[in-house]
Amino acid sequence: MSETLAQSTSPEAVATDAEKPTLRTRLGRWREAHPTAVRNARWTLNTLAALLVLGALLMPNKIAYLHPRGFVRIPAEAILGAAVALALPRRPRLVVAVVSGVGLGVMTILNLLDMGFNDYLGRPFNLVLDWQLLDDAQSYVADSMGRGVAIGAMVGVVVLVLLVLSVMTLAMVRLSGLLVLNRQRAIRGTLLAATVWVTCSALGLQILGTPLASEHTAALAATQAKRVMYTVRDEAEFQKIAKVDAFGNTPGSQLVPDLRGKDMIFTFIESYGRSAIEDPLIAPGVDKTLDTSTAALAKAGFHAKSGWLTSATYGGSSWLGHSTTLSGLWIDNQQRYRTVMASDHLSLTKAFKKTGDWDTVGVMPGVQKGWPEQKYYGLDKVYNAFQLGYQGPKFSWSTMPDQYALEAYQKQVHGKKRDKPLMSEIILTSSHQPWAPIPKMVNWDDLGDGSIFKAIQKAGNKPSDIIANGTRSKQEYGKSISYSVTSLTQWLERYGTDDTVLVFLGDHQPIARVSGEHASRDVPISIVAKDPKVLAKITSWNWTDGLKPAHNAPVWKMSAFRDRFLTAYGSTKHPSS
Repeated sequence: MSETLAQSTSPEAVATDAEKPTLRTRLGRWREAHPTAVRNARWTLNTLAALLVLGALLMPNKIAYLHPRGFVRIPAEAILGAAVALALPRRPRLVVAVVSGVGLGVMTILNLLDMGFNDYLGRPFNLVLDWQLLDDAQSYVADSMGRGVAIGAMVGVVVLVLLVLSVMTLAMVRLSGLLVLNRQRAIRGTLLAATVWVTCSALGLQILGTPLASEHTAALAATQAKRVMYTVRDEAEFQKIAKVDAFGNTPGSQLVPDLRGKDMIFTFIESYGRSAIEDPLIAPGVDKTLDTSTAALAKAGFHAKSGWLTSATYGGSSWLGHSTTLSGLWIDNQQRYRTVMASDHLSLTKAFKKTGDWDTVGVMPGVQKGWPEQKYYGLDKVYNAFQLGYQGPKFSWSTMPDQYALEAYQKQVHGKKRDKPLMSEIILTSSHQPWAPIPKMVNWDDLGDGSIFKAIQKAGNKPSDIIANGTRSKQEYGKSISYSVTSLTQWLERYGTDDTVLVFLGDHQPIARVSGEHASRDVPISIVAKDPKVLAKITSWNWTDGLKPAHNAPVWKMSAFRDRFLTAYGSTKHPSS
């Protein structure tokens, strides 16, 4: 046994740790054995690094600008970067390469965010204000596509961000090292590229309308910086604007005297925009609904006038449209919204509360958490998604069908006897993207607790089948608007009285894929009443008779509506400052 032990521990039987080949040694041997493969791998990595950096430097921030010709330009940033790398010693060069790589990675991420925001919201990403919207986007995906998809998407986004930052940094480090391997040749190439760039710039040379000489990334970085500075400056300026209010000191007795005794309802229909009425693919169905509803309301004794408002938002952020309409201020970003919500600026709905002659209530089926905005809007009580008694299924993002929300409003609020007339703010959600599945109208007497919608929801389209298809998105969007309008107008026919006055409008246009790349921000607005005196007060507005505004009907900024409405119905201005 001792002989066996001796053999097992002898130098001839077992190599010592010092004699084991290291990983570096093995790689060295492999390189020596496969020189062609090593050379090809180096060329491939070098080419990929160069293409990656070039693509990042020339990447646009709008999907519409993603053309091959945009990636065959000469970026000034690459020439400047090469010059700096050639001028620096090893350590500073490495530091500059890492910092530049991270910076280029950040710009790539910001460009991707700009693409998404431009495609959905019709505006670029705001580096200061829009981070919280990413959380809203995650919630939207969870509601529309399921929690699993939302978690997967979130993980994917995190991985993508880390990958972009790390790969871009490695590419910059590799290219900076590559430049100094043959410094003289690199210097000549950089000088030649600089000469070509200056020549192309001076002569204005282009490829299919795209300048050959580019300073694209520098321009986008400057734009981001200006956007940040504007946002910071805008906050201070808007605080001053919000303190000035034409009706800020008006006594309650002098607010909307011509509407005393009326049950007022202000309703926002999600994504109800001009495209619903004028887009060739969408309009036929929606226009038919508006014409049919106008006739049905007239038969019930109601008449309407309609016009256009230009929304402060586009494609989303509905609360900006709500607050702009009701505050009389232009609220086109989250910072302005927070400022107004914390202010004493008079909202249109609070004007009714200030009179002391109305009970005020909000019906918010889309609200699923605390809503401190209730105070600003002057609402005595708010009914959220959990307080309307709904036991049916969600329809993607929408917690309940509009028809059910309106019936619950009737049973819990509007249909009850009270000592004062009622002022209501109602937010309808069934026309929220992705427009799948869409509810269908059922017999009002069969609504019950909403369980009747289970079969309808189950038989409906899947969001994944609609959201990425532009044509189907348009078609289903139009159906959802028709459903929301029908729900509201049928409710009015069924439950409206001689004293009911309904004001309803869209909060914004749908996303660009549905409304179009260069669509306006206009939304329809209608005022409906039985009492002819109510509509007579707005004759001077020159709005169109009926629920469908004419193409050439007046267009106002959404922020103008509050003051025009208060003035039309007898309010007296007593400015605050």
